Amino acid sequence: MKAQIFTKEGAAAGDVTLPESVFGVTWNADLVHEVVVGMQANAREGNAHTKDRSEKRGGGRKPWKQKGTGRARHGSRRSPIWTGGGVTFGPRSEKDYSVKINKKVRAKAFATVMSKKLADNEVIFVDSLAMTDPKATEAKGIIAALAKGTGFDTLATKRKNAALIVIADRDLATEKSFRNFGNVEVAQAKDINPVDLLTYKYVVVAEPAAAVEIFATRVGATPAK
Repeated sequence: MKAQIFTKEGAAAGDVTLPESVFGVTWNADLVHEVVVGMQANAREGNAHTKDRSEKRGGGRKPWKQKGTGRARHGSRRSPIWTGGGVTFGPRSEKDYSVKINKKVRAKAFATVMSKKLADNEVIFVDSLAMTDPKATEAKGIIAALAKGTGFDTLATKRKNAALIVIADRDLATEKSFRNFGNVEVAQAKDINPVDLLTYKYVVVAEPAAAVEIFATRVGATPAK
């Protein structure tokens, strides 16, 4: 399995061999759904928190005597039926929403989504995106050139979640150049996951040989030569 590589200017620059274990996996919607929902649950912080009657201030004294007033009996102003009192069965911050996702299942979901992206013609391989200095103008020019050279016009025009740029190693100049664009995200090949891939329309893979090798390692396969 091969795919075409482009330069930053949008010109053809050869081919890259892609492993079937990463880019030739059959689509499995149930598996992907399970992993994506699990990852979203694991990212959930659960900050909503209400105080029960034991955590509210005041209410140490009985509001009024038990008998003789003609009013209902009450023992504390912290009672849930009082305004400003505690909350019964409200959300608590100690609730844990995390779920267990097996490593092999996560890896299979990653390969499944990558294969789907490639099959849908939404993966662009670029020989290099390295920059000497952070320059947003240059980064914008690269996006425009790739959109024109590859024929994916929406890469440059899509206002939200246009592209996930994948780099093999950390490159601060490249990251800083693209981070001013709200529709583009830069991530390392070792860090991307199914949620990231499904969030963005296109996946732009820089330095394909090195990035694909990392992908193959992540799914436990031998990189293609």
